[in-house]
Amino acid sequence: MNWDIIQGKWKQLKGSVKEKWGELTDDEIDQIDGNKDKLAGKLQEKYGWAKDKADAEIDEYFRDRG
Repeated sequence: MNWDIIQGKWKQLKGSVKEKWGELTDDEIDQIDGNKDKLAGKLQEKYGWAKDKADAEIDEYFRDRG
């Protein structure tokens, strides 16, 4: 899915993002606001992943949403 579309639909996607990555708080999800880099950073912080792992997880998850 295109990240412009994700940003536009972020309010609708927040629940599924929270379900997928439950370590993220509601406030963090609000702060991410559809920004892929912010989401990757938070996943790195919460799950201890390297940037490439976080990016791969994000790409895989949102590929199925399109």
